[in-house]
Amino acid sequence: MSQREDLLAGAKRCIAEKGYFQTTARDIAAMSGANLASISYHFGSKETLMNTAVLEAVDEWANAVESAVRAARADTPAQRMQIFLDVFLAAAEQDRDLHVASIQAYAQAQFSEEIREPLAATYLSGRAELAAMILGGAAEDVDAETARKLGSLVHAVSAGLLLQYFLDSDSVPTGTQIREAFAMVAGDG
Repeated sequence: MSQREDLLAGAKRCIAEKGYFQTTARDIAAMSGANLASISYHFGSKETLMNTAVLEAVDEWANAVESAVRAARADTPAQRMQIFLDVFLAAAEQDRDLHVASIQAYAQAQFSEEIREPLAATYLSGRAELAAMILGGAAEDVDAETARKLGSLVHAVSAGLLLQYFLDSDSVPTGTQIREAFAMVAGDG
């Protein structure tokens, strides 16, 4: 691995072990075996490195969740949404520290353009991927309006469930319960 990759791997491990805000540049350098000055050289700042690490880690996690949903071979978007939510919540405990770090990054985005810009870009590109997963197609086949509507809905539901999960994991509804709730709303025509 290159020193840049070592730094990213070290930052991801630090996030998992210490959390986003408890990690120092010295922690990352020690974890990665890299020189402290290499953080500035490769990333410009510790914050940029941490944000890059969070975004990469969340992307890797999201790809694993998407693979599980697509492997389930559900027939309808409602079934895929239910499977997605169940897989998403089941994986939340396993990757708890990563998700706490991502929530911390979202909260900090209000105060830092350096954090907001990459998060916003990831969110915008991720909407088409989320919509495609639920529709059972490819992201490049999802039009902008569908990405905006469906991708945003999936993101909002999953982010909201994640927050609920951290507050009280036992009270979070299952994918089936959420599917039933959507059916209640859809029947309200």
